[in-house]
Amino acid sequence: MKILLIGSGGREHALAWKMAQSPLAEKIYAAPGNPGIAEFAECVKISGNAAIVDFAKTHGVDLVVVGPEAPLVAGLVDDLDAAGIKAFGPKKAAAQLEGSKIFAKNLMKKYSIPTAKFETFDNLDAAKNYIREAGAPIVIKADGLAAGKGVIVAETLDAALSAVDEMKNFGAAGDRIVVEEFMDGEEASILAFTDGETIIPMIAAQDHKRLNDGDEGVNTGGMGAYAPAPVVTAEVAERAAEKILKPIIAALKAEGIIYRGCLYAGLMIVNGEPKVVEFNARFGDPETQAVLPLLDSDLVEIMDACATGTLAGKKISWRDEVAVCVVMASGGYPKAYRKNLPIDGLDAAKDMGALIFHAGTAEVGGRIVTSGGRVLGVTALDKNIRAAIDRAYSFVDAIHFDGAHFRRDIAARALKNV
Repeated sequence: MKILLIGSGGREHALAWKMAQSPLAEKIYAAPGNPGIAEFAECVKISGNAAIVDFAKTHGVDLVVVGPEAPLVAGLVDDLDAAGIKAFGPKKAAAQLEGSKIFAKNLMKKYSIPTAKFETFDNLDAAKNYIREAGAPIVIKADGLAAGKGVIVAETLDAALSAVDEMKNFGAAGDRIVVEEFMDGEEASILAFTDGETIIPMIAAQDHKRLNDGDEGVNTGGMGAYAPAPVVTAEVAERAAEKILKPIIAALKAEGIIYRGCLYAGLMIVNGEPKVVEFNARFGDPETQAVLPLLDSDLVEIMDACATGTLAGKKISWRDEVAVCVVMASGGYPKAYRKNLPIDGLDAAKDMGALIFHAGTAEVGGRIVTSGGRVLGVTALDKNIRAAIDRAYSFVDAIHFDGAHFRRDIAARALKNV
């Protein structure tokens, strides 16, 4: 099977690494890929729906795997389907679950799927008046795609009012906003495979969105993750499947929308009850870098079953271990940061047993250098959470680039739950 992977981040590196283990993967292309992905795939410089469809047709691609959200929201899978090319990922209508928070919230409200109470606004003054009445803490979200940064949890009234103004920074994504109640609980992420009928949840993970230790600082695209997340007990996982995952797929179907691919449910666990924080229409980043190393089954076989509507009856197995992924970011991220800084210690960390997923790197003159905000996802597996944490940070300490920033408390919360 010839596979074309769309994307260039740590999530896509993890996907390429796992797909390459499948005997079904005859050849993997990546557009555009990165230096880490290049170990498993031929990287090609194509972009835009038409060019991707043309490449897939001329190179005999059997399956296109779409990593990031933007191509999904832009209808790439629709165009591939029209050309008779299989794809892993939802079509444009289904990708609205991530592409429009207002669409997702209204759908959850209509079909009684548990989530925070909310109001939507396209007038900022009206939003501010509502916030003054509701008080703080409160959550303000941009309606559209904002690279994982369009959510502000405001602890005070002044911060909430300022957050409304900050939505302008997200361009068209912030033209409409969602204001919702603050949910006090513990967050977790459940990713699931689905073919539009059958839905099979993966092992639950926990992301760390805030920039600094102790969940301080601004929201980022994610500073690390671990799996499994102890807060998602067997009972919580069952409630999430029955009250959230299965109902949202059924709700979409009732609206005439078939969702195929990976469904990401960001959850808040409040007194053992899961509520939806957000849905994403693809694998999470960095959750994927913690979840896929635990997958014991053939990822390509599962993705093909999702794309062809044949997921029913598939058995998916997992390793009985713990994975911890620590993100190493450029100093200054998520604001301005330097690029082209040499990265040392990658081979040494690999020799120690690290799984290193490139997120924002480039190759210049035969050297790997930084090229993005989140540079590397450094993952360790071990028999328990304490051992996995210690291993992950021993790997991180072996890697160096100027100004590297990373949290020292990834997965620390898990120690309180075991």
